[in-house]
Amino acid sequence: MTWQVYLLALTSFLVGTSEYVIAGLLDVVAADLGVTVSTAGQLITLFSLTYAVGTPIALVAVAKTDRRTLLIGALGLFVASNVASFLVEGFWPFVVARVFMALAAGVAVVTALTLAMKIAPAERAGRAIATVVTGFTASLILGVPAGRLVAEWFSWQTVFLGIAVATLLAAGTLRYALPPVGGDRPVPVSRQLALLKNPAIVRGLSITFFWLGGYSVAYTYLSPYLIEVSGVPTTLISGALLAFGIASLVGSKAGGFLTDRRGVLPTLLGGMGLHLAALVALSFVSGSMILVLAVLVTWSVAAWSTGPTQQFHLATIEPEASGILLGLNQSMMQLAMAAGAALGGLAVAGLTLESVSWIGAAGVAVAIAITIMGAKAGLAARTRATSSVDSVPSDQPRAGAAGIGVNAGR
Repeated sequence: MTWQVYLLALTSFLVGTSEYVIAGLLDVVAADLGVTVSTAGQLITLFSLTYAVGTPIALVAVAKTDRRTLLIGALGLFVASNVASFLVEGFWPFVVARVFMALAAGVAVVTALTLAMKIAPAERAGRAIATVVTGFTASLILGVPAGRLVAEWFSWQTVFLGIAVATLLAAGTLRYALPPVGGDRPVPVSRQLALLKNPAIVRGLSITFFWLGGYSVAYTYLSPYLIEVSGVPTTLISGALLAFGIASLVGSKAGGFLTDRRGVLPTLLGGMGLHLAALVALSFVSGSMILVLAVLVTWSVAAWSTGPTQQFHLATIEPEASGILLGLNQSMMQLAMAAGAALGGLAVAGLTLESVSWIGAAGVAVAIAITIMGAKAGLAARTRATSSVDSVPSDQPRAGAAGIGVNAGR
């Protein structure tokens, strides 16, 4: 099933490119649409918020739909919105196209993650999810710079036409490559809200928010940080960012592999602990390109190893609602990225540029604390369940163990 999972990763790559490519085109888009750069930047915020809020709602409406059919349908809407982005003129028509693009993207990514987990063998589910996440990560490394080149050679609108054509080809291939996979039973809104009463789910989503929010605080301002704080020459920034991006791919794959081999808890704590150490270390390396590069690579590998682990963790807390939980986690990731970028902007304006690495480290530290709390809650729940089972007479049915805060293993 490996090649099918890689096709799903291609889907996440195209979706990620459509979201992040605007960051590499802000000046061009702003000039062409007649708005300020800051206004054009809100297109990124709009995409993230629409993705975060709209995806869970949309997934409820299509819960019964076969997963393959749902993915192809979402990609169809994604193609149409990208074509519209190529054809429309003016800022507000582009905003409307962007909203539909974000809705389609959210449904497509969550469905791709669900399909990867369901079609892969159980012992490789973590790696399958990691592969799909890797596609999304690769869009930051390849999709954004490629989009800039296309814009320079042709026009920025052509970028979206290219995404539409590539997605159309991918959707046609997926239609015949993927097996039918039944949808989930419908989950009413009241049931979704009830999921948030589960402490393990709340802890899981909180880990995502503080881990990725801490990452975003520092990453958003990475280029000026490297130049002004770390002393990296401007001519070497692109190389440093490329190394950072390649390391993120390694981290995503490592996270999936370690989740399958070592379990969720060791992978989370190890990755986030290294993530925290790297952010702190950023403040102590300057002037030496080798040391800066070593810290950047360590940071990226550690940070992105948490992504697939968190996807797998949340999907397995309540397997019958895995699609909903994956959707909620995707929404939380988008909110975390937006919140981290906003907090980083406030820190740069009100404190110093150097402060973003320390604020980011504080966010990751909170995520580690929540993970440890979850592990302790899970241990206590298992202890109570064991005591309860031992006290039940042998001729009575025995209750299952209570859910744990962070799954210790598979």
